[in-house]
Amino acid sequence: MKPPSTCLGDTVLLADVGNSRIKLAAVASWGEETGAARLPRLVHRQDLSSRDFHPDNLDRWLAQAAGGTAVLLVGSVHDAAAARLEAAVAEVSATRHRALRQRRVGHADLPLEVRLPEPHRVGIDRLAAAAAAGLLRPSGNPAIVIDCGTAATVGCLSADGAFLGGAILAGPALLARALAEGTSRLPEVELLGSAPPPPMPGRTTHEAIAAGIGWGIRGAIRELLTQAQAAVGGDAAVFLTGGWRGAVRDVLPGVIEVPDLVLTGLGLAAARACDR
Repeated sequence: MKPPSTCLGDTVLLADVGNSRIKLAAVASWGEETGAARLPRLVHRQDLSSRDFHPDNLDRWLAQAAGGTAVLLVGSVHDAAAARLEAAVAEVSATRHRALRQRRVGHADLPLEVRLPEPHRVGIDRLAAAAAAGLLRPSGNPAIVIDCGTAATVGCLSADGAFLGGAILAGPALLARALAEGTSRLPEVELLGSAPPPPMPGRTTHEAIAAGIGWGIRGAIRELLTQAQAAVGGDAAVFLTGGWRGAVRDVLPGVIEVPDLVLTGLGLAAARACDR
């Protein structure tokens, strides 16, 4: 894929604004028009807290990621965090003499058919990951995308590459917070990402919560995958992404890990978003 004509001369930057993190990257190059090589190659990957984001963080990253003019494509599922990022972009552009434009990515910018009644209501992270998976999958095969973020999502693609919907489940950190906030005596347990759950039975309240969430989320993801495979076909390519994907990796045999699937999918929006 060649850079879109209206982006020639500009560095294409990407921002995946999630519920807890803002993930940034620059597009280094574009592949040819065949197979998975159509996906953009990403560099200058940066991961920041959505709550602590500041113009200085953006300026330091831009100093490495874009020496000249640039366009930032923003895909967001968190309106307040996206507003902070966009305000920072405007400030840096106006006060620090950086030629920086920004565009919010919507479902119509992605090379993906969405066979749902309200495509605009689907999280752009789910659609971007699906668009990237649609190029990575073997031609003619359905695909399933498992994204392990604040919310765990399972997305289904048909054999002809259309997004069919899927499932959304609270992730481990959200489950831990819900237990603490919804009860009077249970503490909020900090779970260690990809660490295995403690063995059953948990001998303390902390261990019991960690075991319940850890083993429970593994079982839930495995069952959701089974249901998704039944819906789209057992020959589906299965892709795994997201920050705590290591916690479920070993219960998903044959899964293909793509750490930056959402950011990569957002890069596919450049051809349309830059022309707006």
